[in-house]
This record gives sequence, C-alpha cells and structure tokens, in this order.
Amino acid sequence: MGKRKSRTSKLTAKPKKQLETDFTCPFCSHPGSVQCDIFLKERRPFAVASCSICTESYATKAHALTEPIDVYSEWIDSCREANEGVVAPRPHLDGEAKRRRKTQDDGS
Repeated sequence: MGKRKSRTSKLTAKPKKQLETDFTCPFCSHPGSVQCDIFLKERRPFAVASCSICTESYATKAHALTEPIDVYSEWIDSCREANEGVVAPRPHLDGEAKRRRKTQDDGS
C-alpha cells in the first residue's frame, strides 16, 4: 500500500506596499501637487522635488538607493531647519479680546 499524497498549499507572494510618489506641498498645502524626479544618469546625480501649483522646488544629491519619499523628507527637514528660531507673529486681537487679555495680565 502506498502513502497518500498530501495537498500542498500554494504560496502566494504578498504584494509589497507601494511608497507614495505624490506629496503635499509644504508651502501651498495642495495635496498631491509635489512630484519628485531622480536623475541618476547625469554626471552628478541629483533629485528634484517641485510643486506644480506654486512652482516651489528643492534639489539635492542622489544615489542609487534614493527614493521619492527620501527627497520629499529631506525637503521638509530643510524647511523646518530654515524656520528654526523664527518667532511666529501673534494673531491680531480685536478690542474685546484685548481687554480680556489685559485684565488677565493685570490680575496675575
């Protein structure tokens, strides 16, 4: 008597999560307006992230492992670094809010 053949389950490859390629502009806040292009075949490889709405752009060095998310993240990091130490202006208060604030400051 022979041994029964067991049914083998087929292995299915799990689809890899795709990284985003369209991003929100840090200047005009339009979603999906920033495109990242990577030019590796140039003499000096570089990558460019540019907004199609407000035409802001950012360029950086690139290498074989550079992905669009890396370029966008570097742009966001450089924006934060540029804004570091900048004091945001206080919002303009109307007359009633000024009086309330003044009484709070005097009471303390």
